[in-house]
Amino acid sequence: MRCESLLSTPPSLIEQDIRTIDISEVKRTLGGAPLHLLAGCPPCQGFSSVRKLNKKASVRDPRNQLVVEYFRFVEELKPLTLMMENVPGLADYYLFKQIVKKLKAMGYWIDVQVVNVKNYGVPQSRRRLVMVGSRLGAISVAEGFEVETTVRDAISHLPTPEDSTDPIHKIVAKHSDAIKKRISLTPKDGGSRKDLPAEYTLDCHKDEKIGFNDVYGRLRWDTISTTITGGCLNPSKGRFLHPEQNRAITPREAALLQSFPEDYVFPADVRKQSLALMIGNALPPAFSFAQSANIASHLSGTEQIPG
Repeated sequence: MRCESLLSTPPSLIEQDIRTIDISEVKRTLGGAPLHLLAGCPPCQGFSSVRKLNKKASVRDPRNQLVVEYFRFVEELKPLTLMMENVPGLADYYLFKQIVKKLKAMGYWIDVQVVNVKNYGVPQSRRRLVMVGSRLGAISVAEGFEVETTVRDAISHLPTPEDSTDPIHKIVAKHSDAIKKRISLTPKDGGSRKDLPAEYTLDCHKDEKIGFNDVYGRLRWDTISTTITGGCLNPSKGRFLHPEQNRAITPREAALLQSFPEDYVFPADVRKQSLALMIGNALPPAFSFAQSANIASHLSGTEQIPG
């Protein structure tokens, strides 16, 4: 049995808290067929460098335990291959280290690497931990490639929001006149708040030891974007100003910087903050494709003997 059999299996969606899912329900959905891939991305807030303030220890967060739920599914379903993605800080979490040991004891070949999505055709810098595993033979995390996609490549062709017919591209953050003035004074193509005249510096930014340097910064045309986060539509959350227009990036621009297709349909009737979270928290599609294609190639080239 080879992975092509997946093409005839209709998709099935279980919308439920993973901690309450009875795995026997998943087994019924599979109908006795082997599970070719179990992919998971447990919430990463407790391991992020921002919340940890770049320290090694993880922040106490009940969501940290969800990595154990992922392992519960692996134990019960015994997928042929598996993949988990998270922030690099997960590598130091004691439960993750225990899980890797248990997976190897179960007979999985495991590879864990920290990679940057910019090396997979995504026009932003975003370091991620990726774990892949297989019961069928040695497997490695997909390798990246040299060609870099820039901010210009991703968004320069778009019309201004005022001239766009795309409802997602027409959504632009609104600011006070004072903030608009600061934005207009920020040098084009990579300028930051540090380039502003002293009288325009916010009180909260006057102490050099406080704050993040990228807030109210402009993207640069001919390099990659900074990490697109759940605050990507708010310039007070990072370097999210358009390279030359006096505004924050739109949801469509943020999505393109995440490597979503330009015709990807997002709900236009949700709050802007919810839309930003959908986009910023997503695993960039181009990166997902590279990792998925790598696993599909592994499955296609390996004799599959479920058991």
